[in-house]
Amino acid sequence: MSRPSSGSGSRFLFVVPPLVGHINPAVGVAAELAARGHESAWACADPGLVRRLAGADATVFPCAGPVPGSGDGVRPPELRGPEALKFLWERFLAPLAEEMAPGVATAVREFGPDVVVADQQALAGGLVAERLGLPWATSATTSAEFTDVLSGMPKVEEWLNELLGGIRERIGSPGAADPRFSPHLVLAFSTPEFVGPEARTGDQIRYVGPSVADRPAPPGFPWDWLDPARPTVLVTLGTANTDVGARFLSECQTAARERADRAQTVIVDPAGALDSTGEDKGVLIVPSVPQLPLLERVDAVVCHAGHNTVCEALWHGVPLVVAPIRDDQPVVAGQVVEAGAGIRVRFGRVTAPKLGAAIDAVLHEPGYRFAAGRIRTAFRAAGGASAAATHLELLASGAPAQKTA
Repeated sequence: MSRPSSGSGSRFLFVVPPLVGHINPAVGVAAELAARGHESAWACADPGLVRRLAGADATVFPCAGPVPGSGDGVRPPELRGPEALKFLWERFLAPLAEEMAPGVATAVREFGPDVVVADQQALAGGLVAERLGLPWATSATTSAEFTDVLSGMPKVEEWLNELLGGIRERIGSPGAADPRFSPHLVLAFSTPEFVGPEARTGDQIRYVGPSVADRPAPPGFPWDWLDPARPTVLVTLGTANTDVGARFLSECQTAARERADRAQTVIVDPAGALDSTGEDKGVLIVPSVPQLPLLERVDAVVCHAGHNTVCEALWHGVPLVVAPIRDDQPVVAGQVVEAGAGIRVRFGRVTAPKLGAAIDAVLHEPGYRFAAGRIRTAFRAAGGASAAATHLELLASGAPAQKTA
């Protein structure tokens, strides 16, 4: 396959789903590759989202495919467990793979990458690369797939394997491997210290830790509101849970008000579900926050156990209260608890008193902060975006990937 000349650097095509938590880790890797003289481009069903996160100058090849929160992809908020997993695959991930495939093929033809980097939930990347004979790497932006979460649900596992086989057949890839795991290289943005003793291993799996890089932040955050002499709690449910978060955020607000004399709480409320007109001296309600710089000044995080938020909190050594909703979140929440870095509460049933007790515990019982600090050390030692970029360079050069210590 011919490709335009780009000097001595290599070319990498990142194939990502239209999901913030899956794009952000890849942004850090792409930035590191650029600093080393390589070129990157993107393929996504939401080019505007990629440019917002990766920069307005990012080269993005548009693909067809569903975007969360629109059309048939709107998931009933009451779905949980296997039914939620089935909806996710049948109504979002499988259509996304099949509809993205032509756009990914166009991107490969026009950009001429040396390596395709396919997010674990953007299966078209690996399957198209495989079909065209290109080396490809998996970008695994959640650690849930690195434990045997379906071992107790054989029928669900059988159903998923059949679905994956059907996707492969319709896209026309000749291989037989699980398309969620590249046989060449799997970049796991976590570490065994967090995933746990049963963490998946393999010759091609590299635990590189979180890819945490500077990114555009919303303007206007009232930094002067924060009192450096008081503990600070951040409450956030990420970007994809505004449809189900009102009750939980309301309980958080009540718990925060009850502790306003001894702690300050920042609640992210993008849907405007909370009453923010009152005089809450210790509670700040905002539609968005500059999360990375804020985490440098936070003492505890209350969240939905989204992998991106959890890893960014632990990257800063901040303990958590986790309230998983669906998808990989219960698995990630379990990893937080097993690591000793936080407390799990029930999203749909927790009350303000129980939330308050959990917040008090992670703020004041030293074991949680100690465990979060242990994970922080492991995350930073793993190398993050720099280690991921090195493994991708090796793959592009044809050299065998090197295991990290």
